[in-house]
Amino acid sequence: MAKTQTRYICQNCGRTAPQQLGRCPQCGSWGSMVEEIIAAPARSASAPTAGRGLSTRSQPRPLAAIEGDAEARMPLSIGEFSRVLGGGIVPGSIILVGGDPGIGKSTLLLQMAMELAAEHRVLYVSGEESERQIKMRAVRLVRAAQDEGAEPKPLPEELLLVTETNLEAILEHVDQVGPDILIVDSIQTVYLPQLESAAGSVTQVRESASRLRELAKSEGLSVFVIGHVTKEGMIAGPRVLEHIVDTVLYLEGDRYQTFRLLRSVKNRFGPTSEVGVFEMRESGMVEVPNPSEAFLAERLVNAPGSAIAVTMEGTRPLLVEVQGLTSPSTLGNPRRTPNGIDANRLLMLAAVLTRRVGLPLADQDVFVNVVGGMRIGEPAADLAVAAAVAASLKDVPVRADAVLIGEVGLSGELRWVSQMHARLREAAKLGFTAAIVPRWTRKPEAWPEGMQVIPARSLREALNLALVKESRG
Repeated sequence: MAKTQTRYICQNCGRTAPQQLGRCPQCGSWGSMVEEIIAAPARSASAPTAGRGLSTRSQPRPLAAIEGDAEARMPLSIGEFSRVLGGGIVPGSIILVGGDPGIGKSTLLLQMAMELAAEHRVLYVSGEESERQIKMRAVRLVRAAQDEGAEPKPLPEELLLVTETNLEAILEHVDQVGPDILIVDSIQTVYLPQLESAAGSVTQVRESASRLRELAKSEGLSVFVIGHVTKEGMIAGPRVLEHIVDTVLYLEGDRYQTFRLLRSVKNRFGPTSEVGVFEMRESGMVEVPNPSEAFLAERLVNAPGSAIAVTMEGTRPLLVEVQGLTSPSTLGNPRRTPNGIDANRLLMLAAVLTRRVGLPLADQDVFVNVVGGMRIGEPAADLAVAAAVAASLKDVPVRADAVLIGEVGLSGELRWVSQMHARLREAAKLGFTAAIVPRWTRKPEAWPEGMQVIPARSLREALNLALVKESRG
């Protein structure tokens, strides 16, 4: 019998320790160290099988002798999904799709599988749902997408389903079926029988992902892996899992909102930080070709505390509504409550508005909300956030025809942001005729036609230009 040993591994970062620790010394998370019982010869268990791994077939070759032409991608009719992947699916790639439970990961990949099965063979491996459950969802999606009274479309013959969690059995199914695309739902349910740890543990997740990567590279098979997200917002398992795969996608959004954002945080075959926008409907995940218009559809024009920001998601500019609300506080320390922006950013902007602009926010609770479940991480939205808070405090609206773009510094100055022309073109496309931006230091290119660009050097000057003078009281 193989000699066993015990170690403790952090579920968040993969740090190992010889004894139990309440707090991980590397990432600082509490209660994340879990016990792992491993066999002494377990290292050989992760070695690739003969004929499948790269180690048995690799040969050093001169760089000049290697073919450098890009492989043809598998096209997708789901335009938002194709955008995030960089133009389609690259053969031989392994893609990790993460997200909160119930956010729509399985639905989106099932839709993709049914579409691709018209021209490719797809193997869908589920470790959480039965084949009957997946069949019922597929039938529902097909019927909801059809017109009422139309003849139901047949399900694709080249989409094969199997319920399996043993990775060795999954690899045998791949050998027998010979699919072009493999979908594993989810990586936390898959296990290798050679390892004594339970499915979903750090060791099992890491070793299973490594075997799937070797399969993708050696056989030219495209592999999609679904991963759960922890309460901290990270994909369950060690961070090394993100280094194993070629592409990491996050499906984000509030479960109680209709919009979902598919965000690329890593992509070896395309740009990172791209985002695709979907709407959850009865027919599944429906792409939103013009997300800016969708985010502004329910906006109340001339409402106090509402401003329009233009944020960049990868190469795509998006217009979002930022709402601010101030209310007299009954607490010793007034609250600063953000939804969709960084909390520290809101604290800084509130301090700048108080010290540099002279707004009395010391006794006011401040709330900021980004409409539609969007989350803004770049400082280009600073001016819009500050204008929304100031407009709510003064009970006046922000100019309805203007967008606000600019970073706010601690001295109250406005700073230039990148890709200004792309932001202004998107604003002009949606009918906005004015933009309040930081004063430029060098002569810019020609502005979009019909767009009045108003420069401001400081936050105080920008607020004087943005806020409507007449009170709504």
